[in-house]
Amino acid sequence: MKFGSFSALAPVLIAAAAMFSVAQSTLAQAPSRVKFATTAGDFVVEVYPDKAPKTVENFLQYVKDKHYDGTIFHRVIENFMVQGGGFDAKFIEKKTRAPVAHEGREALAKGGAKNVVGTLAMARTNDPQSATAQFFINVKDNAFLDPILIPPGDPVPRFEYQGRVYENTPRANLVNAPQLFGYTVFGKVVSGMDVIQKIKATPTGAGGPFPSDVPKTPILINSATLVK
Repeated sequence: MKFGSFSALAPVLIAAAAMFSVAQSTLAQAPSRVKFATTAGDFVVEVYPDKAPKTVENFLQYVKDKHYDGTIFHRVIENFMVQGGGFDAKFIEKKTRAPVAHEGREALAKGGAKNVVGTLAMARTNDPQSATAQFFINVKDNAFLDPILIPPGDPVPRFEYQGRVYENTPRANLVNAPQLFGYTVFGKVVSGMDVIQKIKATPTGAGGPFPSDVPKTPILINSATLVK
């Protein structure tokens, strides 16, 4: 048996393995699509793991777990956004996993989308690290929801926010300021935006524990299915 032939093939095999590894990595980072079938119609969102990997993984796991099936759009504001994914038709909040790490700045720094019409973002409380399953879809450009990128340096030589200039500010003060985190955009509606427009225009009022912004005719998510 001649081992010299194996040696000659080794570079080729290594190159092939490297190409396979790159292909796997590319596939893992490829956009995925989720179809939402609702009582108002169907729409499809595309999510971007290359921009917000933890957020997308978290969202897709809820899809796979059928968490969104049977939930409602419980907060609809016509000139702002539509929000759902947390409550069933009886306004019982569904159990969730631990919150996902906030990735808004990282996503934006990688060229991710801002909170513009049609984009998909994580809903949360005033705590930036509190996002679990609920999401919202922007129905107008909401720049005030965008994460704020912090300039380099420690202290940061100059930083401007809402018309006020801060000079020689400790970096940690800016990085950890809750009002500067914004909301993590991790996808967008790629078809069925007319359904989102229909949802945003639905009459709203009080419902369940909410004093306002609840569709008077419930808009139910019958199913959320990974289609790509």
